[in-house]
Amino acid sequence: MTNLMLILLSDNIVYVVLFSRSFAYLTIKDRTPQILTKVIDTLHRHKNEFFEKHGEEGTEAGKKAISLLSKLRNELQTDKPIVPLVEKFVDTDIWNQYLEYQQSLMKESDGKPRWFHSPWLFVECYMYRRIHEALTQSPPIDDFDVFKELKEQNFFESQESIISLCTYLQELMRTIEELDEDQLKNEFFKFLQISLWGNKCDLSLSGGETSSQKNDLISSLEDLKPFILVNDMERLWSLLSKKTREKASVRVDIVLDNSGFELTTDLVLADFLLSSKLATEIHFYGKRIPWFVSDTTIHDFNWLIEQVKHSNHKWVAKCGVDWENCVKMSRWVYHDHIFWTLPHEYCAMSQVAPDLYAELQKADLILFKGDLNYRKLTGDRKWAFTIPFHQALSDFHPAPLCSIRTLKAEIQVGLQPGQGEELAALEPSWLTSGKYGIFQFDGPL
Repeated sequence: MTNLMLILLSDNIVYVVLFSRSFAYLTIKDRTPQILTKVIDTLHRHKNEFFEKHGEEGTEAGKKAISLLSKLRNELQTDKPIVPLVEKFVDTDIWNQYLEYQQSLMKESDGKPRWFHSPWLFVECYMYRRIHEALTQSPPIDDFDVFKELKEQNFFESQESIISLCTYLQELMRTIEELDEDQLKNEFFKFLQISLWGNKCDLSLSGGETSSQKNDLISSLEDLKPFILVNDMERLWSLLSKKTREKASVRVDIVLDNSGFELTTDLVLADFLLSSKLATEIHFYGKRIPWFVSDTTIHDFNWLIEQVKHSNHKWVAKCGVDWENCVKMSRWVYHDHIFWTLPHEYCAMSQVAPDLYAELQKADLILFKGDLNYRKLTGDRKWAFTIPFHQALSDFHPAPLCSIRTLKAEIQVGLQPGQGEELAALEPSWLTSGKYGIFQFDGPL
């Protein structure tokens, strides 16, 4: 029996749906209940804090949130119908409209989307949105980030690697003006690879277990190169070096993924882009609500810069001071938008969030970090491995863009003929292990 159930769409492209022993199925069957259990445990452990801050009202709010999340876990594990959101929030109506759309696609299971009979992307996003709803239904603890401790733990456990990165960056700064073009390109490629492999630290993939970076990443880059399956770094260099010759200002947008160590690697890359004059402004995009365990929110972004600034290591602290200045001077600009936590694929952005699409169109280059962004870029469809990336993006072409991800989902496009099959024969888990990475570019040559 196949490990995937497929819903055929009008153009014969297929959505991956949960069935049998696919990675998607195991995510919903095993990892998501594990994450919900950790969230419930976190609320239990903070009950004294809720009481100290809010009195009896805080205690009751904690109990209510736990009850709602326990109900959610039961709905998931028993394959209940997916129910509309009830708490009014800025995106509630959009979510419920999308649920109606999913219902219109159903031809069985009594016409209602269910946890194990629906597209993986939708179901996974829906679970995190329901976690948020459980908190918003439980004031006064409605602003409590149930994933905050895990994200901070990831940062603290990665200290040695962070020290190594910041030291390398600050030592480079002393001679960066003297580098010739080839040397500058070589350093650019290093910081891109650091950002790529930083994407391995994903707490949603590990079920919320520790996923920190304990090894010196810089010294491992050469050994990791064979695991880059699509390498468009040269195209990124050509684009940015050409733009800097033609324009006074060059804008690079980074759509962030995980906080903690990965966010540090992204900020180090952003710092290098400005210092090398490959860019004059960096725009970051994060999540408005806690999402996929470790995804970056504005609180995580500001918290990390503050932690780095107050480090007792001089080069780390220097990075923190520089990064804070970048924010103050608006050379770094942080955006959040509710679209990033909707279930829609990105080809729908121009219709669903035209303001966000228009903002992205201002960029000279957009870097999309991580797996969830890749799934939304490509519609989370079961594409053939050789389908061109441009085709998989459908109508999403706001500006030249590049996916920077380690592979942690059963989807990959733009490979050479036979490349995917060869990898599958050598290593059955190549699509989901996080061992392989890509720099996949789409834009004018």
